[in-house]
Amino acid sequence: MSMASGGEGPSATTHRHTNRLAEERSPYLLQHAHNPVDWYPWGQEAFDKAKSEDKPIFLSVGYSTCHWCHVMERESFEDEEIGKILSENFVCIKLDREERPDVDKVYMTFVQATSGGGGWPMSVWLTPDLRPFIGGTYFPSRDRGRRPGLKTVLMRIIEQWQNDRPTLESSGERILEALKKRTSVAANPGESPPFAPDVAQRCFQQLAYSYEEEYGGFRDAPKFPSPVNLMFLMSYWNVNRSTSEGVEALQMALHTLRMMALGGIHDHVAQGFHRYSTDSSWHVPHFEKMLFDQAQLAIAYIAASQVSGEQLFADVAKDILLYVSRDLSDKSGGFYSAEDADSVPPSGGPEKREGAFCVWTASEVRELLGDVVEGASRTATQADIFMHHYGVKEQGNVAPEQDPHGELQGQNVLIVRYSSELTAAHFGISVEKVTELLASARAKMAEVRKSRPRPHLDTKMLASWNGLMLSAYACVGAVLGDKVLLERAVQAANFLKEHLWNAEQHIILRSVYRGDEMDVEQISPPIPGFLDDYAFIICGLLDLYEATLQMEWLKWAEELQLRQDNMFWDDEGGGYFCSDPSDTTVLLQLKEDQDGAEPSANSVSASNLLRLYHYTGRQEWPKKSQRLLAAFSDRLTRVPIALPEMVRALMAQHYTLKQIVICGERDSPDTAALLAAVYSLFLPHKVLMHIDNDADGFLRQRLPVLSSMSQQGGVATAYVCQDCTCSLPVTEPEELRRLLLDGTTVVQAE
Repeated sequence: MSMASGGEGPSATTHRHTNRLAEERSPYLLQHAHNPVDWYPWGQEAFDKAKSEDKPIFLSVGYSTCHWCHVMERESFEDEEIGKILSENFVCIKLDREERPDVDKVYMTFVQATSGGGGWPMSVWLTPDLRPFIGGTYFPSRDRGRRPGLKTVLMRIIEQWQNDRPTLESSGERILEALKKRTSVAANPGESPPFAPDVAQRCFQQLAYSYEEEYGGFRDAPKFPSPVNLMFLMSYWNVNRSTSEGVEALQMALHTLRMMALGGIHDHVAQGFHRYSTDSSWHVPHFEKMLFDQAQLAIAYIAASQVSGEQLFADVAKDILLYVSRDLSDKSGGFYSAEDADSVPPSGGPEKREGAFCVWTASEVRELLGDVVEGASRTATQADIFMHHYGVKEQGNVAPEQDPHGELQGQNVLIVRYSSELTAAHFGISVEKVTELLASARAKMAEVRKSRPRPHLDTKMLASWNGLMLSAYACVGAVLGDKVLLERAVQAANFLKEHLWNAEQHIILRSVYRGDEMDVEQISPPIPGFLDDYAFIICGLLDLYEATLQMEWLKWAEELQLRQDNMFWDDEGGGYFCSDPSDTTVLLQLKEDQDGAEPSANSVSASNLLRLYHYTGRQEWPKKSQRLLAAFSDRLTRVPIALPEMVRALMAQHYTLKQIVICGERDSPDTAALLAAVYSLFLPHKVLMHIDNDADGFLRQRLPVLSSMSQQGGVATAYVCQDCTCSLPVTEPEELRRLLLDGTTVVQAE
């Protein structure tokens, strides 16, 4: 079996060791299939072995594009001596955190509570009944300064397990009980959610306090894109347009998005965004690219284009999807999880380096872009103009403190240093000429990059991240009126239904995999979906319905929500558990209380429930949404900055959603004109629905009020309703825009 990273390794016949991970499909597990460690995947076989042999479990958790996971594998898991110690004294389990986020969350909660920090690789030692007693993250193979090496840690644990086992077990048990109390999220009987305007105001103030004014973003370094913060700020502006705080919120969001688009975190040659910036100016990134970042950033940028009318933001949104379509798309319609930060340098060599695929030396740029530009002052070449504009320096533009391992010495990370106007003035040529020259240069460089050794691609396809990406294609495609993007969104939804939906059992599956023959493969037994798989797909289907007006997606969203309620809802405390409460191998029943790199599934569900209520009339769903928000009251009141996406849901409930009803032939130009008017505006608190002449349609059956709405004068007609009050019918796009912006022509229609 070739390596998961695209056949970079030698063939199977040359491997000294092969363990049972070779039978797995996860690219991360396959990366460890030839370690001299007797690895097991997470599952009953490993648990039974630990019990029958009465051995502690060593659980190692990571993911395939994790830089420090690679380092720990190289240093420790490929070390024969450490492999022997592990295999003889422990039952060793390797877990892909992206396949099993439920298990990862439990033990990460333990590690954070006991060590004060967290991250991957995560290393946890468990009793045979899966209770953790010691945990940490990365360990070097041998002692390094004050940091104990893995060998030292293993020898200490072996000694304690043999000589003082009760102490180990009781301390772990104590911590676990404390965590159960500490992580409990529940509403008191009859409790209401906190007052939305107050919570939103506090969330804004907390973000404003942490905002970094020069380059945007919400800390100095490292700096993460944090789309959940940016979407909250634009939503906050939307209901506070006339206040100085509202204006400030919008400025914070747009400035951050603009500086990120100009920065090195944005791949100027091959599109897409890297994971985070190691400095405060968005210059030198950690070069990994994750699917969930692309999805959320595409939506944030298209929202910024609606808010500001700036073409830059729409262009970036489209660029992100160009990258995903080209580099993270499977022919089945699914999306791959991630692209690694590390790759073999173009010059070759055995060692992978971070960023090698993306960076440039000045001499490479000069050689590639040597043509003299006619009419430019100083007999400038295309390289001169490109290097000036993108900050390329002869000695490289990465400061030593941004390059602790010396991997980027003499290299340049492209970052836009000047506007096209300033670059044009500097070289005495037109702005149009500069734009054309830079585009031509980027295209040439993209061709060169194709010939470089590619980073490892994690070809695992996750239901939740595919749901996020479905939203991105649907939202961007709708705003831009781009049929190709909308077709790709439909293809993604069909992929989810075909490959990640078990129609017999009515359950979502967590993941599928690209097989050796480039087909879609599933493991046996497949991993059932988690809360985020349901929540993100439902959100994606609602966005797809609004973008295409195809009823099948709305119907499937309703079916999935009913299933989610049945599997994950906490009747006692309100809100949803992250994983199936009946799984006894998961020791903590958690409700994710943070919108981080991905939004919390409870935050997304709070909005989904409100949106679905407006489409279906199911009275239990707004009540569930309210109960969910009440369960998180304490967190929302004290630290709303931890849950900006949930604050958006709380605002949607407070301000209530506008129902925009378009009556007309689905594909007619007059209907399209009204839809374009809706999509030209950023309307975070709306549901869009379409009814045609089908009197027995799904929506008319569910919502009797729609029976009174029809086309006026034979042309497409829009109605805007809120709180049981509807506008007079409008047929002109500009009139609809005005109505949606200020609501001044709303009258009682019932």
